[in-house]
Amino acid sequence: MMKIDVLLGLQWGDEGKGKVVDFLTPQYDIIARFQGGPNAGHTIEFDNKKFVLHTIPSGVFNEGTTNVIGNGVIIDPFILRKEILTLDDGNINVRKNLLVSRKAHLILPTHRLLDAVYEEAKGKDKIGSTLKGIGPCYTDKISRNGIRVGDTDNPDFNAIYLKSKNAHLRIIKQYNPDYKSIKIDNIPFDEYEKQWHSSLSTLNELEKVNSEYYLNKKLAEGKKILAEGAQGTLLDIDFGSYPFVTSSNTTAAGVCTGLGISPKNIGNVFGIFKAYCTRVGSGPFPTELLNEDGEVLRKVGNEFGSTTGRSRRCGWLDIPALKYSIMLNGVTELMMMKSDVMNQFKDIKAATKYIYNGSETDEIPFDAKDGNLKPVYDDLKGWGVDIASANNFDDFPDDFKAYVKYIENKVGVPIKLISYGPDRSETIVR
Repeated sequence: MMKIDVLLGLQWGDEGKGKVVDFLTPQYDIIARFQGGPNAGHTIEFDNKKFVLHTIPSGVFNEGTTNVIGNGVIIDPFILRKEILTLDDGNINVRKNLLVSRKAHLILPTHRLLDAVYEEAKGKDKIGSTLKGIGPCYTDKISRNGIRVGDTDNPDFNAIYLKSKNAHLRIIKQYNPDYKSIKIDNIPFDEYEKQWHSSLSTLNELEKVNSEYYLNKKLAEGKKILAEGAQGTLLDIDFGSYPFVTSSNTTAAGVCTGLGISPKNIGNVFGIFKAYCTRVGSGPFPTELLNEDGEVLRKVGNEFGSTTGRSRRCGWLDIPALKYSIMLNGVTELMMMKSDVMNQFKDIKAATKYIYNGSETDEIPFDAKDGNLKPVYDDLKGWGVDIASANNFDDFPDDFKAYVKYIENKVGVPIKLISYGPDRSETIVR
């Protein structure tokens, strides 16, 4: 029986997973997304075209590859419809090679209202939610009150929907009695709700499957499958910087629950990381640069969220956090992204330890928060030149190759893929 390979982020998301999945897709028969929802934004560029995927797996641009939205994913039909129509405009027909799990949960319009009123109520303690209804939808899933894709085929679907809607409104009115004044994607609630319902017709054009049976059958047939994660390890609900995390398991463990795959059938684990670090929203970020270097990383790297448009916080590479993510996921190969963003630096740094409560540690403490972790840096020599002309690893400048080998020595895992630009062609495999 074949094993399923896994690709996931090792930082706080935005590592460039979409580009790598698109790059690797020709090697696989099936790409399966295993968790998260439209809070994700996977950007793919090729042939002077740019696409941002929020729910659909990033293998959709290869006509010979089947794409599966797994049971661990949560789906907003309104956002999914917009995504499909955008791909239609780009002459990408997803309907013929996109399957959706019947067990995937639906994000309702009132989930997005709940997200908005909860976040507003937190005041200065906001977690930086994308306001896509992710947390409230997963809350309903865990409390056994969720609505799933398969429920849309139920003749009593409208009654099921109204029961959930009314339960949500009872909570929402306690926070904001004037809830209808809240706009969703700049659309008044009543209009958004109408469009949400009409979007169900697009969802129902897709083939619904019992994805756990489908994927295990395909593995038994010898098909090659790649599991695609969203967000990043440091946003994992259990092992991320809680409470500034997402609402799902973003680690390799999420593949088992998000697709119905046995742990013994996990193969290679590809860990994606940037040559530096970024984070969107609140939460601890030990190596954050609140100076000109951080601004250079932001501007050169175009570090603005593909889902929210918010500027990302930027900082030097955090080795202890990277090792932590490698440990949790059992990473077998590393892939380093956005190396070109650091071209202009003559001197760079990498954190190797933290000062916590007056002592050095290379572990992330339970109560890590902004200000209580001071990074201990190694000073490294930057390459200071454009690396875009490289055709293989040997073509890179010596100082860049030294940076790659420095990281490998620190974490004990080989870097097999290096990206030095957004286009799928700007990639070198070692």
